[in-house]
Amino acid sequence: MSDVEFTVNGRAVAVPARGSLLDALREELRLTGAKDGCSPQGQCGCCTVWVDGQPRVACVTPVARVRGRSVTTIEGLPDAADWSATFTRHGASQCGFCTPGIIMRAAGLDEAKRSTTAGACQAMLAHQCRCTGWQTVIEAIVDGPGGDADLDDASAAAARARLEGGVLQVVGPNVALGAGGFADDTAPADALVAVRDSAGDWVVGDTLHEARERSGKVQGRRTTAPIAWPIDVPDGDWDLTLQTTWVEPGYLEPDASWCEPGGEPMSSHGNGGAFGGKESGELGEVARRLADEHGRPVRVLSTREDVVRLGAKRPPLAIGARSDGTGVVHVARTPGIVDAVRSVAPGFDVVEVDLVGPATSSAIRGAGWVEAAVVLTGLSGDATSSVTAPNGGSATASVSDDGAITVRVDAGAVLDARVLRSYCIGAAHMALGWVTSEGLSLGDDGVPHDLTMRSFGVLRAVDTPRIDVEIVSSDADPVNGSDAVFAAVAAAVWRRAGLPARWPTTH
Repeated sequence: MSDVEFTVNGRAVAVPARGSLLDALREELRLTGAKDGCSPQGQCGCCTVWVDGQPRVACVTPVARVRGRSVTTIEGLPDAADWSATFTRHGASQCGFCTPGIIMRAAGLDEAKRSTTAGACQAMLAHQCRCTGWQTVIEAIVDGPGGDADLDDASAAAARARLEGGVLQVVGPNVALGAGGFADDTAPADALVAVRDSAGDWVVGDTLHEARERSGKVQGRRTTAPIAWPIDVPDGDWDLTLQTTWVEPGYLEPDASWCEPGGEPMSSHGNGGAFGGKESGELGEVARRLADEHGRPVRVLSTREDVVRLGAKRPPLAIGARSDGTGVVHVARTPGIVDAVRSVAPGFDVVEVDLVGPATSSAIRGAGWVEAAVVLTGLSGDATSSVTAPNGGSATASVSDDGAITVRVDAGAVLDARVLRSYCIGAAHMALGWVTSEGLSLGDDGVPHDLTMRSFGVLRAVDTPRIDVEIVSSDADPVNGSDAVFAAVAAAVWRRAGLPARWPTTH
């Protein structure tokens, strides 16, 4: 079969007539601005490019379809710098994995649609974002390209981002363009590629196409099977109870690593740690082993299906609590979870139980202590939900009759108000979805049924209410503030719903 000839960013190219446009861009042409968040599902929007001036999802566009056509990526977008400036100014990019696709979509909108909140939210139906909570993204789109990035102190901004995200994180205009330093974007061009086969073993090929051909890749699926609450409420006479279910962290960048022979592997924490969802160093060790075995650099890649089937989840639990602050928690057996709960609820007895299901992790955002704090706040009867995190950060939250969320956060020295606001809005969005809509269906064998990006219940831009954030000025040492916001908003949303006994409340 002859090569496919087309134009990319004004340059004539020819690539093998196989696979998707995304494969051609990333693997053949080394244009890494378009990201692979879910291929071949076509559900996250991270790989959005233009084909003849119109936005297209590259992972579900066969490269043969662009023969003789013109493709534009974020690297060739004429006003990319202007868009990155406005996204930086609004705090609309955190890890930056989803942002290039979002910018490509926004830049392709007509002025009438782009300049309204409703129009921008509607356009974002093709995209997913886990970090920002959408509000700052929509503000940036409506504001439009241009202006200054307004980044006075990049080191202070990065310090605040590191506190909120938990790992080293870059802040600046390049992040919005996808150049934050993600693991797979930085791998050597001549690296071998390793992916998992259907049995979970690693298969190595000279190219991604060859490795996939050998692997028998599991394709994404979405089920109509209902979610379940795997742990019963403890026996007792309780004033308030809560059951939670399996929840997918839902971070957009699938885990990846690479390593040179005899070298140190690249961390999956390229520009963010998925709020504790990427604590396992497994892929780095696999990359090191395979590089040493083959005597060549090796890229090790997870698919979206791998992440859902094998990645750690928030531990499900059930709580029975009394108004005096005592109670019992039954929780999935997880290292560190007992101490996490007791850090805010010393009156709770914690019993770990064994479940058939995915691995769990107490590193995931506030696991254990947030649920306990939310229940204690629910017992208080206060109109405004107030939470102090184990690290000293504190927040209050309330939900108005129209669904708008108001947050006040004290995170010590602010360092960068824009970054802190962005993370607090993202935390509020995550908490709202966790309480109301997020859940994962499992089979009797404990393997997740739901493997597609849109099956996790993450709230879309059109579903997200206004979130107002007040930041307390302080001279105290800076601490993470968004985890306290996450807890306070979860408590406020639960209270507004009437304190139903199960999350998510809409299932």
